[in-house]
Amino acid sequence: MKVQVYTAAWCRDCRAAKQFMDSHGVPYTEINIDADPAASDEVIRRTGKRAIPQLVIDGEWFQPYRPGCGLLYDELFDRLRIPRR
Repeated sequence: MKVQVYTAAWCRDCRAAKQFMDSHGVPYTEINIDADPAASDEVIRRTGKRAIPQLVIDGEWFQPYRPGCGLLYDELFDRLRIPRR
């Protein structure tokens, strides 16, 4: 499985998503939208907004949080094929 995560250093939900993946041993490539303007443009092009974090799992875009609610843990477990303990 190939996972990319579009992030920024100031983004609390981005840190939480990376911590979740790290704690479950999910390898990913981080793409910082502040350091790479083309990455920011790609997020806007794909989602219609500058909303991060965004995960791209085997080419499929997924927003792993809901504003005001935080990370979507159940969906993260399912989409990343992480067994629940």
